[in-house]
Amino acid sequence: MRETVFLSLCWLMLQVADGHLDYISQGQGLHLKGDFSIAGLFPLHYTDGLSAGQPALGPCNQGNPNKHGFHLLQAMRFAVEEINNSSGPQSLLPGVKLGYQLYDICSVPASILATLDILEEQYHSSSTSGTDGDTELQHNSSQTVMAVIGPDSSSKSFTPASLLGSYLIPQISYEASNERLSNKIFYPAFFRTIPSDKNQVAAMIQLLVRFNWTWIALLGSDNSYGLQGMQSLSQQAPQHGICIAYQGVIPSYTADKAEVMRSMVEGILRTKVNTIVVFSSKSKLSGFFPFVVEMKVTDKVWIGTEDWSVATLISEIAGIHTIGTVLGISVKYASIPGFQEFERKVVEASMQHSDTQEVVDGNACLQSTDLYSLAKNKFSLEKYDITSSFNVYKAVYAVAHALHQSLGCDSGLCQRRRVYPWQLLPPLKQVKFSLGNTSVYFDMNGDPPTGYDIVTWLWRGTEWSLRVVGSFSPDPITLRVDEEKIEWHTTGASRSVPPSVCSPPCPRGYRKLLTGQHTCCFDCQACPAATYLNTSEPTECQPCLPEQWAPPSSEQCLNRAVLLLAWDAPLSIALLVFLASCLFITFSSAIILLLNLNTPVAKSAGGRTCLLMLAALTAAAMSSLCHFGQPSPLACILKQPLFIFSFSVCLACITVRSLQVICIFKFASKLPPAYDKWAKKHGPELTIFLVSVIILLISVLRVAFNPPQPSHDLNFYKDSIVLECSNTLSPGAGLELACVSLLSLLCFSFSYMGKDLPANYNEAKSVTFSLMVYMISWMSFFTVYLISRGPFTMAARVFATLFSVLAFLGGYFLPKIYIIVLRPQMNTTAHFQNCIQMYTMSKQ
Repeated sequence: MRETVFLSLCWLMLQVADGHLDYISQGQGLHLKGDFSIAGLFPLHYTDGLSAGQPALGPCNQGNPNKHGFHLLQAMRFAVEEINNSSGPQSLLPGVKLGYQLYDICSVPASILATLDILEEQYHSSSTSGTDGDTELQHNSSQTVMAVIGPDSSSKSFTPASLLGSYLIPQISYEASNERLSNKIFYPAFFRTIPSDKNQVAAMIQLLVRFNWTWIALLGSDNSYGLQGMQSLSQQAPQHGICIAYQGVIPSYTADKAEVMRSMVEGILRTKVNTIVVFSSKSKLSGFFPFVVEMKVTDKVWIGTEDWSVATLISEIAGIHTIGTVLGISVKYASIPGFQEFERKVVEASMQHSDTQEVVDGNACLQSTDLYSLAKNKFSLEKYDITSSFNVYKAVYAVAHALHQSLGCDSGLCQRRRVYPWQLLPPLKQVKFSLGNTSVYFDMNGDPPTGYDIVTWLWRGTEWSLRVVGSFSPDPITLRVDEEKIEWHTTGASRSVPPSVCSPPCPRGYRKLLTGQHTCCFDCQACPAATYLNTSEPTECQPCLPEQWAPPSSEQCLNRAVLLLAWDAPLSIALLVFLASCLFITFSSAIILLLNLNTPVAKSAGGRTCLLMLAALTAAAMSSLCHFGQPSPLACILKQPLFIFSFSVCLACITVRSLQVICIFKFASKLPPAYDKWAKKHGPELTIFLVSVIILLISVLRVAFNPPQPSHDLNFYKDSIVLECSNTLSPGAGLELACVSLLSLLCFSFSYMGKDLPANYNEAKSVTFSLMVYMISWMSFFTVYLISRGPFTMAARVFATLFSVLAFLGGYFLPKIYIIVLRPQMNTTAHFQNCIQMYTMSKQ
């Protein structure tokens, strides 16, 4: 319903227009009869500013000739002639002749009115068709347009695409690239042989990313082509870290727009960008670049679209060679064999034709005096013209291939039956053929999945040429650029890529501190230790995981080194050898004392209590094994309590034994009877047991209420993890340490009090020495522990444990083992009695 109303309004516009359709639009000019007709819409004249009224249409032939449109028209005529003569790449329509109707669409109104003319002929053809029209070609079939080739721009295509789509008449544009035309809901019959602007925007984005141009200006022409391209690029640019410092819309040039143009140039200069992306049609841009030249804008990089970057309309602007480096997107070049010869013959024929000569209907080449007048201009055929002409050439062949399928021409002769335009849509969507090295087919949106060439302008003085420096493929997105082929405008021997950034990149590991609304403008700040810069969040330093670390200015976190006393470390092996030596001495001493338990030396050392002391020292030495390897729950539970308990038993034994000796020699006459009862009724053994039970109870309660567990100390070192046991310095551990310290103090006191006793009973020096070594070892360990937690500290704890055991073995037991083994004459009752007598005599 909407399309019908729109068509009615357009028809009404046609009736009230100031200018009627000219002879070309009425199909009486560039016209070739055939069994099936194709309409062609081509811009043969420039008419900007000629048509002031809306919707009135000014005469197209009053504008300046458009050489590019002339070449496009000739490409269609050449393709039709090849197909009709079967002189092309293959015989497509044997027995069938193609015709054409060519229109001059010099403006948007002309494009709309040409479309209405096509629809009018479609209506008349349908109303006059006979009852047998479905099986035989009718006499007016050549008036029925099967497909439309064109128009040349997106602005001229929207309305025709909507009108033709309402009647499902296939339309193939050769230069309309706006991505909105890919919408099959609004434009169901639209196809094109030029890539969609979606691909062109992707190519521009990749080009900016390739050269790290993140601070740019974006200009677009004031039409659907430029505005849609600007919108698409501005939406995608931030996703690639590109900031648009300035945006401007280029209007059509008129005298009153001169100041607007100058203010746009001034705006670009104020932003200090070095790269300018111009998404514009060549007709609009041709009025803007003179102001760029006038204001002496130089040393810039201009990135152009396929419409203007290869157009001589732009390159011929006076002084444009001074603007800097131009990189452009270009439709891939492909030649048309025989096309230049065809155009040469057209020019020769036009020179033999007078302007007053009548048009001959049978002339299949030149039927219009207007066409003759255009041909007489002897337009040069540029590379850009050939590329666009090839798009027209492909479009005509696509229609021919669709007709080939619809008419069943595979048998060698096409069926002569009527085909409606809508019947061409399915085979047109499925066509796939090759022209030279180019594969031609359409995707689901009617777009050709082809890429672009990347070109640059070359200047030799004022002589202009193009050079292909790369290519772009949309599926998958791939950009290839040979930087060596680009002649940058920068001076110097290096000819380096000119930068275009708001702020230089931050060093590695520095975060960005935004200084404005654009993400490309920032200061740099180093990420602190234990944080890193994630490239996906360049403005924030991310904290590392607890098990990781990072030095300042890092881009990634590193795993922390794990600190433990490994079993196979050289230091561990040395300590294990030391432990084995201690155990060997302990076991040897125990065996010697056990074999000589009834001798005076063994009895003076404590008798059976010595065996208990040696067992305790063995357990204390074995507790050092809990410090090797990764901590386990059992090792953490046994590590400290086992040493403290066993060492406390040893100290308790020495303390009680020293107390007994002092009481016997110094206080025998002063002691109350209670001492005799305590000594005779196993008081010493009970005292040792009671002290041991108290120490054991403290250790058990500490482990029960605050059990040590394997833990990871992440705070002592920034770059390391210390594997240790928790609660090492808990209150319970402090109470244990206090008990051991008290025992040590008592042991030292009682031993020192007996410094003048007989030599066989005087152990003050040996016990003092042992306690001094014990205390110095542990004080040294705690000093190291406060400043370090590495394997060396763990080894220091093992060393302190073993050295404490060795101190008591060497200070208390080895002198006695020495007498038993090497001085047996001193291990007699008589010797001991003699020593006692001498002590008694000295006291008297």
